[in-house]
Amino acid sequence: MNADGSNQIRLTYNDAKDKYPSWSPDSSFIAFVSDRDGNEEIYIMNADGSNQNRLTNNSANDNYPCWSPDGSKIAFVSDRDSYIDVIYVMNANGSNQTRLTNTSGYEITPSFSPDGSKIAFCSIMDSNVEIYMVNLDGSNAVRLTNNPYVDLYPSWSPIIK
Repeated sequence: MNADGSNQIRLTYNDAKDKYPSWSPDSSFIAFVSDRDGNEEIYIMNADGSNQNRLTNNSANDNYPCWSPDGSKIAFVSDRDSYIDVIYVMNANGSNQTRLTNTSGYEITPSFSPDGSKIAFCSIMDSNVEIYMVNLDGSNAVRLTNNPYVDLYPSWSPIIK
């Protein structure tokens, strides 16, 4: 739709829950989650809703897709390992799905850094929901917040040159 709410266009047509849309950096594609095949999987479609393709395919739930700044990767959350939500990264075509975090915490809402080298996310690793950051290779997980309140939905500011 337009910024003023006009010209709303429906992009998906099914009885499933389609949610968590994420625009590719060049605005050509939308990654999203759908439970149309029984569990929540990551899909991708053209910006006009055409050419919908499933990228993940397993018995677990995959959620919260997030594009890398260059559009080559998508980070997402999956409970495919012991039913604990952890961060995965895959190529934008769904190949090379790789577990990024290796914690026992419930992790959600990944967000790529502007240079694509790090991912911020929320986790309950230390018995409270805090924001963490990890390198794209899964190394150097660092807690960024530490307070008794719930910290959610990290977002990076753009790099200012």
